[in-house]
Amino acid sequence: MRVRMKLTKSLWIAAIALSIGMPGASVTVAASPAPQEQHDQDYSKNKNYQQGMRDGRDDIAHNRDHSKKRKFKKDEDQKAYEAGYQAAHQDNSRDHK
Repeated sequence: MRVRMKLTKSLWIAAIALSIGMPGASVTVAASPAPQEQHDQDYSKNKNYQQGMRDGRDDIAHNRDHSKKRKFKKDEDQKAYEAGYQAAHQDNSRDHK
């Protein structure tokens, strides 16, 4: 009877040890790409990106803060527009350095 209890206790300890070690391994495998990798998409030929660039440059020229709050039906269109708008501001900050 004692041998069985020791075996059962040993199995539980081994199971707990494995369950603690396994999640760490699965997290590294399932980790999402780094944030900068997600934003490296090339929107330069996208019409919404181009509109964002124009709006961003216009706001810079007239010293406004994101005056046009455009809304798009698709998330991807909104991301392209915002990427263009931000790119216009980054281009401007490089010009003034």
